Amino acid sequence: MSSAAAGADAPVAVFIEAGRKRVFACALDWPGWARSARTEQLALETLTDYLPRYAPVARRAGVTPPGTELAVAERAEGTAGYTDFGVPGIVAGHDRRPLTAADGERAAALLEACWAELDQVAAGAPETLRKGPRGGGRDRDQILEHVIGAEAAFARKLGVRPSGRPSLADQAATAAMRAAITAALRAAPAGLAGGWPARYAVRRIGWHVLDHAWEIVDKSR
Repeated sequence: MSSAAAGADAPVAVFIEAGRKRVFACALDWPGWARSARTEQLALETLTDYLPRYAPVARRAGVTPPGTELAVAERAEGTAGYTDFGVPGIVAGHDRRPLTAADGERAAALLEACWAELDQVAAGAPETLRKGPRGGGRDRDQILEHVIGAEAAFARKLGVRPSGRPSLADQAATAAMRAAITAALRAAPAGLAGGWPARYAVRRIGWHVLDHAWEIVDKSR
């Protein structure tokens, strides 16, 4: 995340990850702001449609929200196991750039804002959520448990080994794990011991958190 990319007046740099069935449009410098659709154009339109949902997250992090002008900075071929399955799983060239201290602080603040958004959404949501046409789908607490469990695996990609068993029932362990993740991002200029570049890690984790936060919002209606 560069200071230039963080400005609201600058075009938003977008990474296109295109599978055969699904295309992701990911805002490279805005962790959590990523959407998918069947085509690149629809993915970009959906990304723009979600800006009103993302803007409060940026403000919560103390960052001026991005503007509406998008600029495709990179494209890559996706995979059946990630992209078409519904996960942004490709590391962009931009993701391999080292973080400055300011970048790491900004990334950590935005990720913390994603978690805060999920917490706020969950607090106002019913325990039982609207199901799909065939009765499928998780309820609120099942989604929250899934997010925490996934983060325990994601943390290891940053060289973080969670202590205890982070879960919805053990909020202290979950909070400690998330604090360790953001500490790793803030220390990123000194290098990371895990298997994911820091920039990819924060946008992947942020996407997962907000994707499920917005799922809860939509299924609460």
